[in-house]
Amino acid sequence: MSITRRIAIATGLAAGLWSTTALAQDDMRIALVAKSLGNGFFEAAARGAEEAAEELGGVEIIYTGPTSTTAEGQIEVINSLIAQRVDAIAISANDPDAVVPALQKAMQRGITVISWDSGVAPEGREMHLAPSSDELIGQTIIKLAADQLPEGGQVAVLSATSTSTNQNVWIEEMEKVMGEYPDIEVVATVYGDDLADKSYRETQGLLQSYPDLDAIIAPTSVGIVAAAQAVQDAGKVGEVNVTGLGLPSEMAGAIESGASKSFAIWNPVDLGYATAMIAHALASDEATAEPGAEISMGRIGTATLDEDNQAAMSEPFTYDASNIDEFKSVF
Repeated sequence: MSITRRIAIATGLAAGLWSTTALAQDDMRIALVAKSLGNGFFEAAARGAEEAAEELGGVEIIYTGPTSTTAEGQIEVINSLIAQRVDAIAISANDPDAVVPALQKAMQRGITVISWDSGVAPEGREMHLAPSSDELIGQTIIKLAADQLPEGGQVAVLSATSTSTNQNVWIEEMEKVMGEYPDIEVVATVYGDDLADKSYRETQGLLQSYPDLDAIIAPTSVGIVAAAQAVQDAGKVGEVNVTGLGLPSEMAGAIESGASKSFAIWNPVDLGYATAMIAHALASDEATAEPGAEISMGRIGTATLDEDNQAAMSEPFTYDASNIDEFKSVF
């Protein structure tokens, strides 16, 4: 082969590689930032975001997050995404305030920033997509416990982190309606930091500290599984009912064993899908985040922003022995 022929081939290959790279860079890159990696809820949300990307075309989803549920870990992730010059960052925040400076830096660089699932303070994002109405979630989690306690009883709450925006708001909304359940006493609120082992230990502590405990409400997909396992291991099935928010695939065993009578959740696949759709609409200037704005969530419907630029996706759905088999293979 002549030298001229080799140069031509090399030049052609280089041009082809450059063309492929250019096309990849032309894709809109949306970063879906989880509270932590290795969490089934966020992995399901990532699948939904990928579904939206495929439907939209020309969109790359970067699913990322820290290894543990810390603001510091998320800040490192955000700074890395800024360096990568992504088009949009959609974050479920471990702390509503600590991540704000990093997200403000991202917005100053022209990156669209929204929060989803667990919110960011308004100055650190353009809008927030809640999985459901905070009021409805708060009302739902206490009703799930109360439905199994017609004569009242003692209830404890196992939350994620003490700074988790969504957890705290849901618990506050639950407390607002406790007057409707005068025979139910909330004896304690503890924090498992969305870590399975700590949530398990916190549940053990509740069972030891409150021998007459009737129910544990865990509005966290990690905590509810750990609590159900702790109740089962303690031989308290039938005495202590574990409820709250969880994934059907992870809670099927607890429903079968009787450690949990029922629980609720929205569909995390839908939540990731809706988040990606909104991030794309904002980053492409098809929509603007402002009070009263209506932004398409594709097959999910339309998100309508309130005066704080927040919107809710849908109502929570209850899962129990009657429907768990239908959904456990879905998410």
